[in-house]
Amino acid sequence: MAEARAGEEPADLTGPEQRMWSAYRTGSVCDLSSRAADRDDPHADAVWGPERSVRARVVALLLLHGPGPVPGRVASLKLRGVRITGRLDLSGGTVAPYVELQSCRFDGEVQLSETRFGTLRLVNCAIPRLDAARLHTEGDLHLPRCRVARGIRLTDAQIGTDLLISEAVVQRDSKGRALAADGMSVAQDFQGELLETYGEVSLRGAKVGVSMNLRGARLRNPYGRRALNAPQLTVERTLYLTSIALDYARGDSDSSTPPYGFGRTPARGLRAQHFECRGGLRLDDGRFGDAVDFYGARFTLTDDQEVSLRRIHTPELRFVGERPERGRVVLSGARVVKLVDASTSWPGPGRVSMEGFGYESLAPRGHFPLARRLEWVEAATPEYSPEPYERLAAVLRASGEDADAREVLLAKQRRRRTTLPPALRAWGYLQDWTVVYGYRPGRAALWMAVLWAAGAVVFHLHGEPAAIKADEHPAWNASLYALDLLLPVIDLGQQDQWNQTGGWQWGAAALVIVGWILATTVAAGASRLLRRG
Repeated sequence: MAEARAGEEPADLTGPEQRMWSAYRTGSVCDLSSRAADRDDPHADAVWGPERSVRARVVALLLLHGPGPVPGRVASLKLRGVRITGRLDLSGGTVAPYVELQSCRFDGEVQLSETRFGTLRLVNCAIPRLDAARLHTEGDLHLPRCRVARGIRLTDAQIGTDLLISEAVVQRDSKGRALAADGMSVAQDFQGELLETYGEVSLRGAKVGVSMNLRGARLRNPYGRRALNAPQLTVERTLYLTSIALDYARGDSDSSTPPYGFGRTPARGLRAQHFECRGGLRLDDGRFGDAVDFYGARFTLTDDQEVSLRRIHTPELRFVGERPERGRVVLSGARVVKLVDASTSWPGPGRVSMEGFGYESLAPRGHFPLARRLEWVEAATPEYSPEPYERLAAVLRASGEDADAREVLLAKQRRRRTTLPPALRAWGYLQDWTVVYGYRPGRAALWMAVLWAAGAVVFHLHGEPAAIKADEHPAWNASLYALDLLLPVIDLGQQDQWNQTGGWQWGAAALVIVGWILATTVAAGASRLLRRG
């Protein structure tokens, strides 16, 4: 191409390039499509010839040093059904005009590193690779329904308003990453509904100013350990990794405005597409202002892969997806105010880890009986640890479910008993059988009543013992004597007046000891009831 001055039309423009040049000056659409659906699909195998081709160098000239607009119009580059030959390189440049390319095909890589845009929209385009590291846009970056053969790079990019990659299909680059966006900043929403990726999505240290939406996305990485790798991700509102209702009003691909944020989480019974993650998911140390939502999420993991939520902070965690058949779910060190979950969402024994996991309230979806909740805690502690039991008991007690809290603490004692040596284990079984470790005070009261009745009968049959002071003692009463032995602290005037000998002395001492144990158990239970009231 002959060299041209800034704003000057080159002398060697082809017919399609002349049409593009003229449309640019008026801000109108340069449409080179054939109006035949089978020939206008940029992702199909149909050959697009010279009649609908423009050179990448001419496109770059327009965007970086284009002519002024026709008076009364605004210059902008709007292409439809155009093939762009060569490598489009705008690295380090500043693109002032509005740019929107729809159903276009790029022959070479699109290089936008350190480029500044107002708004850039590439809709339903076929792109070999998009390298936009440190890209800066004042407005939106839209890539809906694009297909990218060798990955998208948005490392340290700054998006001034919204990032839209809904329904895009992105293959991996030479490093195994489909989307490399470490350190990226999006001022408003990140929309990736029905996104399909085949490689790692890397969002380490990325920041999203409002919500991040991956409803119905399918993230697959059969080549590496993780499908979504996003430690230290910050989302000011909600991260949606949920299924999506498919009965939406889909936008028209010929519209000047791409479909945006059309999806919603489906109600029960509606046709939906799951959020699917084939490979590990990592959100370690993330901060989420409203919630992390896994409604209807489906995880396909290998044994060494994880859904890792270590040390995340969020007011609400909605873990209500499908149960992972393999792999692990790790919540160690996470801090959550409300945990919304379902009994069918958690994996089995040994595949949940929640050491140091803190939550303040439970809001189960569907039936989640206490027995299943205890199985959940046990699954998270292959080796006994008291912390998960104590956390669950504290949450239940705070919500007024004191009886359930006692059942949890009882389960903790029984689990602890399995770790003790034989002698202490035997003592534990005795405590469990007699007073249920003190968590069912009614049984202790019943034992006191039984022992009182038995003691009264036995001492009555034994007869009146010798008095300690022959000339100063109350009348013998076997029932009061047995009760005086059993009740600590309270003095009924019988225990210290009579002198038991031999085996009867040992029996009286045994009643005193048992009475202390049982009475303490009853008092502790009564205290818990009063606190609950």
